Amino acid sequence: MLWYCAFTWYHHTNRQQVAQRILQQHEAGAHSNRTIRGWYNLAGGGSGFLVVDASTPQEVTAMLQPYMDLMSWDVRAIYALEYDQQIQEMRQLAGASV
Repeated sequence: MLWYCAFTWYHHTNRQQVAQRILQQHEAGAHSNRTIRGWYNLAGGGSGFLVVDASTPQEVTAMLQPYMDLMSWDVRAIYALEYDQQIQEMRQLAGASV
């Protein structure tokens, strides 16, 4: 299952703290590129999101907890849509409601 994990650094958090924590967790084997499917920062810094592949919400929580003193999290389950299929379904739905 995929999870959208948006983060925002707390006002007291700095780049060095985040770098140290990420390296600490990486070297401990807490996460990898198999778990983190995407990692995006928002322009301006201090916020962004991860796309995490995990089977349960408990797995996601365990992965994010080591960072909770540095940043807040907004986590949601997500799923992919195929664009052309969605357009076809929308056409059917729009036609049915007319």
